[in-house]
Amino acid sequence: MARLPRLVVPQQPHHIIQRGNNRQPIFHDADDHRVFLSWLKEAARSFHVAIHAYVLMPNHLHLLVTPADMIGMSKMMQWIGRQYVPYFNKKYQRSGTLWEGRYRATVIDSERYFLTCSRYIELNPVRGGLATAPGDYPWSSYAHHVGHQHDPLITDHRLYWALGNTPFDRELAYRDLVDQSLAAAEVTALTEATMKGWALGPDQFIDSLAKQTSRRLAPGKRGRPRKASLPAMSASLSED
Repeated sequence: MARLPRLVVPQQPHHIIQRGNNRQPIFHDADDHRVFLSWLKEAARSFHVAIHAYVLMPNHLHLLVTPADMIGMSKMMQWIGRQYVPYFNKKYQRSGTLWEGRYRATVIDSERYFLTCSRYIELNPVRGGLATAPGDYPWSSYAHHVGHQHDPLITDHRLYWALGNTPFDRELAYRDLVDQSLAAAEVTALTEATMKGWALGPDQFIDSLAKQTSRRLAPGKRGRPRKASLPAMSASLSED
């Protein structure tokens, strides 16, 4: 069965996961991270994609982005691959693909999942055992969001700005949110939706998107459909 085209909704946040082939490393040293982030910044600007949060893990990466149009997000990821993969292969004397197939992405409801997804991304090094706290890991957007350093790659979302009236208020509120960690169900929901390409949000959000796109955007309910109730005559006969 042919794969459905990736769902892209302009002006709506999307969570992206890109993994190394066979879970192999895609970053080995600090220069690899810096080169990738530099190209990501260039591509985001060229293809009109706002980057709200990111983390570069040793063998995969996460992005939280808002594309301005239908094609910019895919163009951005393709362009980065065309720059980074030859760089990586030449540096480490290898050949062939670097990525595990095409990148995975899901559109998310801003009000319900934007800040949750941002925290999910920046807590990834902690969940993966690479850091005891998100601030200990240098290759994410966490330092920007809590005011440790300005990251020119990041475009702050309106929901981040709504956390406080001043930069200090926003940074403190965001730090408090991250300190609350995430429920296991939230982590599972974000991971599964992204890997399977399902939209993530309340029923009203998914129903609205489904009407706009004329496609199913959530997994079907498990189990057999319920049988219709028996006609009244049959019911009366069974009672005799």
